[in-house]
Amino acid sequence: MPGVVCGKKQFKDSEMCFSTVVQKDPPTRSKINTHLTPHALGDSYTPILPGLPDDVGKYCLALVPRSSFPAMGGVCKRWRSFIQSKELITVRKQAGKLEEWLYVLTGDVGGKGSHWEVLGSLGREPQLLPPMPCSMKAGFGVVVLNGKLLVMAGYLVSEGTGCVSADVYEYDSCLNRWSNLADMNVARFDFACAEVNGLVYAVGGYGADGESLSSAEVYDPDTNIWTLIESLRRPRWGCFACGFEGKLYVMGGRSSFTIGNSRFVDVYNPEYHTWGEMKNGCVMVTAHAVLGKRLFCMEWKNQRKLAIFNPDDNSWKMVPVPLTGSSRIGFRFGILDGKLLLFSLEEEPGYQTLLYDPDAAPGSEWQTSSIKPSGLCLCSVTIKA
Repeated sequence: MPGVVCGKKQFKDSEMCFSTVVQKDPPTRSKINTHLTPHALGDSYTPILPGLPDDVGKYCLALVPRSSFPAMGGVCKRWRSFIQSKELITVRKQAGKLEEWLYVLTGDVGGKGSHWEVLGSLGREPQLLPPMPCSMKAGFGVVVLNGKLLVMAGYLVSEGTGCVSADVYEYDSCLNRWSNLADMNVARFDFACAEVNGLVYAVGGYGADGESLSSAEVYDPDTNIWTLIESLRRPRWGCFACGFEGKLYVMGGRSSFTIGNSRFVDVYNPEYHTWGEMKNGCVMVTAHAVLGKRLFCMEWKNQRKLAIFNPDDNSWKMVPVPLTGSSRIGFRFGILDGKLLLFSLEEEPGYQTLLYDPDAAPGSEWQTSSIKPSGLCLCSVTIKA
């Protein structure tokens, strides 16, 4: 699990494993980036693993279980730099070593704060993440980018006073630590955000003076810069976003040009830097998640059905949730192992998490799971690294 420290013996065992891997299954040049020779890099060059070309050395490091990465990051700057890079995820994917974890923001008992915890697919006890380097927030945005968790902006509560924030924090799941990224251009909360094509978009919300916003901006991790893009056609808040086929979809929430909750879907095309519009979105969405090429939503007015959006033909279908009783009991969603998890927002002894498998045979899509946060699930993200 993240944060577990390995000892010197484990590193020696890993070195033996590296040697075996290189002899039995060396990476091919077609799959791994070609390395620069020591002559090309000059006299100061040192390989990432002595005696091996860098492409082979990186392949060997990528084979180590992710739980050992925090300790490995302290070995040297080159190891730490590789562990922090997008290249690590690329190599681990090529090697078939990606590990998937569910990160849950969990409400503490009695509503006294919250904490991040990580759950594995085997239903082990939740493991705590280090605390975020900021006070408690509301209305913030959460996105996964390059195997890292970004917590953005929001309404910051500190010592009895509140203010709207533009700061951004990043949790590195491989090194098990938080760091600061560049601030957003516009302080905002209750906004929509999503990752599309390796960039992060933030749209709408409320501003520092409580005004509704139509502004939008995009974050480039390679430059650590937020850039304003074309604004929405109308201010929008309380909405959410997701990415499909290289486009940004913004739906739900309210708009200053509609009565009540908005069914309009704003669609941003990064290739042409323009916004378009659809008219068949969801309203008053209490939970949403993207699984594969589909969007799963639950609306406040009907929390006993899943609304599933297919962007290929812009269609929706409804799937009943196999629960009886009050429809007021809501859920939060999680994604793990290609399945949708429904975490109840009511604490009930003996309650098991509902699991929806979209690839199961008809009639057996619904099951139960032992995976459960230690408290109420406020939001969750899935990280593969």
